[in-house]
Amino acid sequence: MEIAFYALIGAIAGIMSGFFGIGGGIIIVPALMYACGFTQLKAQGTSLAIMLPPVGILAFWQYYKNNNVDITAGIIICLTLLIGAFFGGKLAQVIPTEILKKAFAVFLMFVAVKMLISK
Repeated sequence: MEIAFYALIGAIAGIMSGFFGIGGGIIIVPALMYACGFTQLKAQGTSLAIMLPPVGILAFWQYYKNNNVDITAGIIICLTLLIGAFFGGKLAQVIPTEILKKAFAVFLMFVAVKMLISK
């Protein structure tokens, strides 16, 4: 049953990622924490492991074929994301889990409110 549930989480995250362009972490991290009992750090680490190989290559290809990709921006963001992810992962290891969980929740609320009020 666990394997099927993980597959369901992956399918939903993939659909949402391709549809909205969101990182799988918005779906995967909470799903692993609340449905699978993972800790915040284990959920985040697993989410990062998941995104390494397929980070949207098939969805990217569809956007690229329709001239909806800025390759220069993508390369620059990719390189700086790599550096930022290294330091973010390092920092996450020393922050207490409860603070990390609350910070993630505040971030999600900020994004949600911003999207609701913007035109």
